[in-house]
Amino acid sequence: MPTLLLQLTGPMQSWGTTSRFDQRDTGNEPSKSGVLGLIAAALGIDRENWIDLEPLTKLSMGVRHDRPGIPKRDYQTAQNIIRANGKEIQPTAVTTRDYIADAAFLVGFESANMRLLENVHTALRNPVWPLSLGRKSYVPSESIWIENGLLDLSLRDALQNWPWIATRRRGEKAPGSLRITFESDDGTGLLKMDQPLSSFAERRFGARLVRSDWIKLPSEVQNAPA
Repeated sequence: MPTLLLQLTGPMQSWGTTSRFDQRDTGNEPSKSGVLGLIAAALGIDRENWIDLEPLTKLSMGVRHDRPGIPKRDYQTAQNIIRANGKEIQPTAVTTRDYIADAAFLVGFESANMRLLENVHTALRNPVWPLSLGRKSYVPSESIWIENGLLDLSLRDALQNWPWIATRRRGEKAPGSLRITFESDDGTGLLKMDQPLSSFAERRFGARLVRSDWIKLPSEVQNAPA
């Protein structure tokens, strides 16, 4: 079954699934709802358009943690917030923003629908709307689109065989193995509530099970310093 690969690299990423009000969380890897939102932006699918979004939710997702990144927390202030009674004004409110710094993830989507994967691959190269890594201000430092990133391989084999995408720092040794996470089909794994069940305007999400494993780093390493 074919697999489409994309790379998510940047100085700041955020993939929250439980954010509410003044606290904006992030998971330690890209969420399915977040990456599908990114793909929807590339395809020009509106927030209220469930008909075109639904086929994307059927894709099976996997993530390879090429550079896991460092958890960080920032804060922002907002002024003149209307209180719950609708009459009074809160002069200033402090909100927290969690994010991952300096991370690189290789994401794969597997499907028997080759036409759908081809459309996504084309859209990522020339997106309808700007693409970001979880928040609009978190722009990618590398192209999300990968040349020759549509492979006639299973999801696991594609993640297993693609070269390392992280930029290797001088003196840094390439990791011997990389962590991957993928959707479980045997009822085991960690429960994640990031499976879209409706348009992004309605914001209804269901559960999916995700398992982790380790794979050996492919022998061909990209982005190594001279």
